[in-house]
Amino acid sequence: MVSVPTEVQAWLAERGESEVLSLDPVGGGCIHWASRLRTAAGGSYFLKTNPAPAEGIFYAEATGLKALQVTGGPAVPVVLLVGEMFLLLADLQPAPRREGFWEIYGRQLAHLHLQGSPRFGFQEDNFIGSNLQLNGWMENGLDFFREKRLAPQIRWAKDQGLLRSADLQLCEALLSRLGEILPDQPAVLLHGDLWSGNLITDSKGNPALIDPAVYYGWAEADLAMTDLFGRYPDLFYAAYTEVNSLQSGFRERYSLYNLYHLLNHLNLFGRSYLPSVRETLAKYA
Repeated sequence: MVSVPTEVQAWLAERGESEVLSLDPVGGGCIHWASRLRTAAGGSYFLKTNPAPAEGIFYAEATGLKALQVTGGPAVPVVLLVGEMFLLLADLQPAPRREGFWEIYGRQLAHLHLQGSPRFGFQEDNFIGSNLQLNGWMENGLDFFREKRLAPQIRWAKDQGLLRSADLQLCEALLSRLGEILPDQPAVLLHGDLWSGNLITDSKGNPALIDPAVYYGWAEADLAMTDLFGRYPDLFYAAYTEVNSLQSGFRERYSLYNLYHLLNHLNLFGRSYLPSVRETLAKYA
């Protein structure tokens, strides 16, 4: 049963909202318990809790949300309080999507992707789902994608016995020829986990992003996940490219970027993702 952490109770009391009126479950996640907390004083908050979380996972999420607070970018929930076993956020109070939602979101995400860095990575490791996402800083984008994204997931899948020797040979072949497939691109600020469930709305129906796995990487890699579990409409891409141009053939490279997420899902959820991993390996290796 979900309860309000002591630190959150104290935080509310300091603001004259000590009486919790309701704590209602919010669906959609599979890692933490999510609830909408309402107080008798009229406050509404979003509370995520976990009695046994991966160490630092809530702090990493808080850091990512703060990094995404970019002028002109999508809305993100404001971090109010964070602890080892909880994260308290301002309640976005999602409303139905407003008119022109996809065009607005396309321009906003493009603005986010205009936030550049001279290096690839992030100031600290964070999480992709409940798996560790390795960061650090690297000068070369190909090296970063190879060594910090694909190689660790391949190694973890090997250690779990999820990949056979033939699969591993294809992985090695792919890692060796990434430079033949992927163009040179700058490092920009990414959400990092842009599947459809992490795109919601704020109280006015504007686009809002949650549950980030932030780092500085290739914009194409962020966009690729918008095609993994569903597909964004062409309206979105037309608006995006008004602000931030994309190199030709970007959609043809999506499945290679998404190999990282498929391997992550393989490691998290098991062999049901193996056919998709093998299909991608066969395509590129």
